[in-house]
Amino acid sequence: MTDVLTDPAVAAPGQPDTVPVLELRNLSVSYADRHRKHRRVVHEVSLKILPGEVLALVGESGSGKSTTAQAVIGLLAGNGRVDGGSILLNGTDIAGWSQKRLESIRGAKIALIPQDPTSSLNPVLTVGAQVEEVLRLHTKLPKPKRRKRVLELLERVGIPEPERRAGQYAHELSGGMKQRVLIAAAIALEPQLIIADEATSALDVTVQRRILDLIDDLRAETGTAVLFVTHDLGVAADRADSVVVLKGGRVQEQGPTTQVLTNPSTDYTRQLLADAPSISPVVPRPAPKLGRTNTVQVDNLIQEFDTGRNQRFRAVDDVSFQVPQGSTHAIVGESGSGKTTTARALAGFQRPTSGSISISGHELSGLDAKSLRQFRKHVQLVYQNPFTSLDPRQTITRIIEEPLLNFGPVSRQDRVKAVRDLLHRVHLPESLLTKHPRELSGGQRQRVAIARALVLRPQVLILDEAVSALDVTVQSQILALLEELQRELDLTYVFITHDLAVVRQIADTVSVMSAGRQVETGTVSEVFDNPQHHYTRELIEAIPGNRKAKQ
Repeated sequence: MTDVLTDPAVAAPGQPDTVPVLELRNLSVSYADRHRKHRRVVHEVSLKILPGEVLALVGESGSGKSTTAQAVIGLLAGNGRVDGGSILLNGTDIAGWSQKRLESIRGAKIALIPQDPTSSLNPVLTVGAQVEEVLRLHTKLPKPKRRKRVLELLERVGIPEPERRAGQYAHELSGGMKQRVLIAAAIALEPQLIIADEATSALDVTVQRRILDLIDDLRAETGTAVLFVTHDLGVAADRADSVVVLKGGRVQEQGPTTQVLTNPSTDYTRQLLADAPSISPVVPRPAPKLGRTNTVQVDNLIQEFDTGRNQRFRAVDDVSFQVPQGSTHAIVGESGSGKTTTARALAGFQRPTSGSISISGHELSGLDAKSLRQFRKHVQLVYQNPFTSLDPRQTITRIIEEPLLNFGPVSRQDRVKAVRDLLHRVHLPESLLTKHPRELSGGQRQRVAIARALVLRPQVLILDEAVSALDVTVQSQILALLEELQRELDLTYVFITHDLAVVRQIADTVSVMSAGRQVETGTVSEVFDNPQHHYTRELIEAIPGNRKAKQ
């Protein structure tokens, strides 16, 4: 058996020519409940990754993919345990190692890039100090050399002005920069295995592409093996050499990426592929009915904010678009492009600095406080994260009926009928009415959020990244639900998103925003098939799922 410090490309006598950097043999993992009864969540998973290879572990939430990755690096929750099987790192089984022994290889031989850079970085330490910590723990480099290495790493991962950035704190950096800091820490010691656990799922598509390109470059330069944990089959299609599909903690199928994604052998994988907006065939949407009046009319919208010292920041700069009744208009762009600021202005949460917004014939700038409150019955918001937007102390009944209580006297009998009717509309069972948000899945919570938004019978729904936090299968179900509700209730949608693959699937028209300005607008087919602005072309090219097809 080889030692973990041995070069994995050098075979021991009697072993294959190349020893896998990572090999799992029948790995099983369970979690204990509050009664200390263990429930198995990973069942005899086997896989292997050779030096320089990328393996994607794909599946929905609850499939066991993150648990599998956490078991590899010895970071299971306190109630988790490895029940059986082997975790071979360069041929050495580390499944039974103590935490102290595992600490000697974390960062040095195995590195983790987690999903949420904000919660993964210490808010009271500079980012430079956090990258330096890896070097301090695993090397004998003197402090000046450690600091020099930190700057080299920050520059390597594409962070501008590394000396200045090293002295900053996490809250001073964008999401993409924070993720680059985590990558700098992960590659500091050139580990043999990088585990990227949904490491780009929260990023804009262009930032995501740059991060994935960076990991690709590092793999090519150092021979590092990569385990991608992802629910995004587009990312797997672009970046992975092989794929393992998990469901309920069991391997459904595995093999070379091209084989699995072009000729899947299981219904589950076929469904995942059908639900993935970036690689599934685009079904043309029915053309909007001609001659319909514009439910939403935005003309020359400018939104500025006071930044102090008599200075103003222009977040939205001269934006105009129209949304005919019963159609969907998407507003797309990276973080900081002004799309959410535009959404908040549409919802009446802030008065425009100049320009006009008219919704269902109501000109927002002319409404007093009382009229503005009544106006909000016509426009409702559905947010990105259904868990944080639902009151955890309230039952589902109370959550859905609350807007009725806020906007006038409605009898208990009418409230009960409205809640039950909406629950049926969003395809949820009545048994959920007495439950709380924590007892529901992410998809169920988003359906509740949609039901709550519809209880006042609005004409317009503003959906602010409303499906970006969901797995592809649940995302597909919510998008289908939104289309069904639009047909049945003649709803008008304004869809805020950074995901152009979703736009292509659900929207009729689109505005592309960059740095507060609308750089392009038109029908989805016009903008996608013949983009006029270089920024639009960059966004479209960054949609995952097409990279290998273009190579």
